[in-house]
Amino acid sequence: MRIANLAGRAVLIDGDRAVDVHTASAGRFGPDPVAIFAEWDAFTDWAATTTDVEVGVAFDRRDLGAPSPAPAQVFAIGLNYRDHAAETGLAAPDAPPTFTKFASCLTGPETDLALPTDTVDWEVELVAVIGREATDVATDDAWSHIAGLTTGQDFSERTSQMAGPAPQFSLAKSFPGFGPTGPWLVTPDEFADPNDLAIECAIDGETVQSGRTAQMIFPVAELIAHVSAVCTLRPGDLIFTGTPAGVGVGRSPQRFLAPGNIVTSSIEGIGPLVQRCVPGAK
Repeated sequence: MRIANLAGRAVLIDGDRAVDVHTASAGRFGPDPVAIFAEWDAFTDWAATTTDVEVGVAFDRRDLGAPSPAPAQVFAIGLNYRDHAAETGLAAPDAPPTFTKFASCLTGPETDLALPTDTVDWEVELVAVIGREATDVATDDAWSHIAGLTTGQDFSERTSQMAGPAPQFSLAKSFPGFGPTGPWLVTPDEFADPNDLAIECAIDGETVQSGRTAQMIFPVAELIAHVSAVCTLRPGDLIFTGTPAGVGVGRSPQRFLAPGNIVTSSIEGIGPLVQRCVPGAK
């Protein structure tokens, strides 16, 4: 199933129509997209048997918000594709490098992206959304804790990221609008193989990143096990799982986003994000 946040209300997506969860469930589940994660098992049991798609309505994609708009925790993984590690001049890691994107940077799938500087970079990523609390889970059990997958962009301001004696990953990746996700959450059963999905980013129609999630050094299940061994994962939490090669900072000459650019990020079986770059406040 596909679950979305439409103008602040939880909906099921059926083709080009949206079914309002609160209405279709006769009030059993509230309209808040955040609340469904607290009742994930009951919600998915109900949604799996819901056939009342006649109440669905057409919708404007610009009204879609982040599928999980208020996660308690947002984790992000660096250097999780060997070709990306190589383009940055770093060795492939032995353990997942982990940082955070602050939740205030999260947005929906179609937005204007205000560029704070002229060194903003792109990183398309598969994002795993937690559906069941996870503490020190085994790799073999990890997928049972995942509500679904969505497309994400880990926009990065490279100047502040590398300022000072130590990299400032979390702040540099958390400017307003630097964490678009969507267009919806897709449950794992919708994929023939959720571990092997095409992933791509284009700027003004030019493909700049193209790979498959099967190329991850640490697959999704291993990331869940790794992070949950330290932090209890809560329903609605996000894990940005890393990006393939093709980012701007790894190019020669380096390339960054400029006002007027349109960034399209897409993952097979999920769908695209579209960010229109605009000048930031001076």
